Amino acid sequence: MPFPVDTKWITETEKKLGVRFPASFVTTMATMNGGSVRTRIDTFELFPFLDASDRKRIQRTCGSIDRETATARKDWYGFPPDAVAIGANGGGDLLILLPMPDHPENLQHAVYWWDHETSEIDLVADDFSDLPKS
Repeated sequence: MPFPVDTKWITETEKKLGVRFPASFVTTMATMNGGSVRTRIDTFELFPFLDASDRKRIQRTCGSIDRETATARKDWYGFPPDAVAIGANGGGDLLILLPMPDHPENLQHAVYWWDHETSEIDLVADDFSDLPKS
């Protein structure tokens, strides 16, 4: 169930990962820390930002963006080392954000699908706000 998150937890995740999330992603996630989005490929459940403000929120957000990204980088063969995982379809594929080529500390506005079977990356939206929420 999506719920708002204080932007301090988004900033904390940015510090952990060494990146800045695109504005449209931050704006949406600040109001619905989680939920799902539809792409032409599948529906993806969004990973939340870890919210350590109380026990209930810690439990709700333990499968956080930073944790899922670290797991993907460590355990998934072919996962781009600089990608940030923001969602999963339940079948192994991930929704990812990639860094800007000239400014790798900033993530692109574009959203990509990473296929866990082929390691191929496919553009699914030019901006996170283009993805229908479900």
